[in-house]
Amino acid sequence: MTGRPDHSRMSEAEMRARAGGWPVTRFVVSFVIIFLAGFAWFAGQLHSEEIKPERHADGIVVLTGGASRVADALDLLSRGYGKRLLISGVHPANGTADILRAQPERETLLSCCVDLDRSAVNTRSNATETRRWVKERGFRSLIVVTSNYHMPRASVELSHAMPDIDLIFYPVVSEAWRGEPWWHSAAGIRLVALEYVKYLAAQVRVRLAAFGIVFPEWEDTGKGAMVRPAHSAG
Repeated sequence: MTGRPDHSRMSEAEMRARAGGWPVTRFVVSFVIIFLAGFAWFAGQLHSEEIKPERHADGIVVLTGGASRVADALDLLSRGYGKRLLISGVHPANGTADILRAQPERETLLSCCVDLDRSAVNTRSNATETRRWVKERGFRSLIVVTSNYHMPRASVELSHAMPDIDLIFYPVVSEAWRGEPWWHSAAGIRLVALEYVKYLAAQVRVRLAAFGIVFPEWEDTGKGAMVRPAHSAG
């Protein structure tokens, strides 16, 4: 033995190590490319302007999360786009008085034609409570109002929960995005990227359900939601 390193064997070992790492590298690169391509598609679905629905529906549902969403939904209701409005995901401590502070001219409308859902805590439970409300009212068509970045995931959840209901989607563009595109700020990019990940998770769950792999429904963990008329609480 000379004590010298066997360069030929080291080279062979390195080559085997590198060759063994190529499948992993290819997988990671492919995953990143697919993820980014999907994100580009997702971002392309975000409407930059609001377009009123082409037709009317039996009811309207707005998923809370922004003041402009509720204002736009009430405007649609006042214009006769639906017979009744469900505001889904209202904080338990909030009621009609909170809405009236921002929309004082809607008092009559709130008293006659608006229901508040205080049970939904996320998009999936929004869909569950909306399905319950639609069934109780006997509606067959529904206008869905939520933010443009939230609409793709909301459409997945609502379409899955109510495959027999005609859904008409009305994405709302937030005030912040009307003056500056979302990709011009780090906060906007983070928001859209996070929503994209949530959208993918919703798609996976819905597709697994088609194969009989079902995660526990939100409504199964409680006694069921109560949908109250808006005028029943202040």
